[in-house]
Amino acid sequence: MHGPTSPGWLLVTLCAATGAYCLLRMRSRVEEQRRAAGSEALMGFGMAVMAVPPSVFTPPPWAWPAYAAVFGAAALRALWTARAHNHHLHHLVGSSAMVYMAVTMAVSPPHAHAHGTAASGVPVLTGVLLLYFAGYVLLSGARLLPWTGTAAAGGSAGAGAPGPAGGAVGWSDLPELARACRLSMGIGMLAMLLAL
Repeated sequence: MHGPTSPGWLLVTLCAATGAYCLLRMRSRVEEQRRAAGSEALMGFGMAVMAVPPSVFTPPPWAWPAYAAVFGAAALRALWTARAHNHHLHHLVGSSAMVYMAVTMAVSPPHAHAHGTAASGVPVLTGVLLLYFAGYVLLSGARLLPWTGTAAAGGSAGAGAPGPAGGAVGWSDLPELARACRLSMGIGMLAMLLAL
């Protein structure tokens, strides 16, 4: 997570911008879309804060257990809502990965945080999470290509086109941007896990 300064700031910017966009998506009229956007905003901002280079800010020791508690609660919520909506399983995996990284940082020696050296997690668990997010990134990227299902079926509504409720669809409601948002967070999670 706490790697070199330049890539760290790029990751902070990517995750913060994604979190901000997800906040805009929370204006949706569809409750399920608002819930998903809220979970993704929490993930984006959480990843942004976690990726801040240690030369700028080293979190106090209590921050990592607090992270684990927040994302543990998010994981339980995702598990609860996954009963009705399968896509919340991805939120469950993402929140669990954040808990795993926070616990790893909490148990790593304090000098590792101060010097920006990577904490060491459980290699098998890290590998499984890396495989999951690598697959997720590839699948999300493929869904953005123009020759996939939505484009072949006539494409999605553009800005100002009629939405499902008869209103105009704004740029924050476009499914392509939501997919790009998820792809960005998947890439960010891969980068953080690789540094673990």
